[in-house]
Amino acid sequence: MASAKKILSKIRQTNQVTDGTLYMINRNPRNLERLRLAHKTDGYHLEKPVRNFWHRLELNASNKYVTAKLVHFQNGTVIECSTTEWALKRHLYKGNDFAAYSTLGKAFASRCLDAGLTEMRCDLKSTASKKVDSFLRAVEESGIRLQEPERIRPAYSWDMHRPEKPWEVTE
Repeated sequence: MASAKKILSKIRQTNQVTDGTLYMINRNPRNLERLRLAHKTDGYHLEKPVRNFWHRLELNASNKYVTAKLVHFQNGTVIECSTTEWALKRHLYKGNDFAAYSTLGKAFASRCLDAGLTEMRCDLKSTASKKVDSFLRAVEESGIRLQEPERIRPAYSWDMHRPEKPWEVTE
């Protein structure tokens, strides 16, 4: 118990902002992605799957189960949700039917929102059985956007069009 108090007091000391501080350092590695300033790997336009993303949604289906993953372009899998998990499995009749896809979509979207990830690239195509459509609909209805915003590129002196940056809008 004493070590937990020491750790908590140390966290409070390092997080205090003193008077007269001109700037703060944000140590969140995903901060530039949220500001749309981070580098996106372009790759080649003929590559499949494309590499132009920060976060990509992957859906893997087997004969019995379905797995949804959120993959970061550098660090790999960030969030994973599957119908093999006991918390989902015990509420489902089968691990890969229509209800499993929609339930998986709701659980996956909930985990993404808990992590603060609300936008991702989705290259999934619908199938004849409409199971993937139910998954994507459940994810979108939960508040996840299945498109990533474009990266804000630096404006050069020779550029004809210079878009406003989101943090410089004055109204």
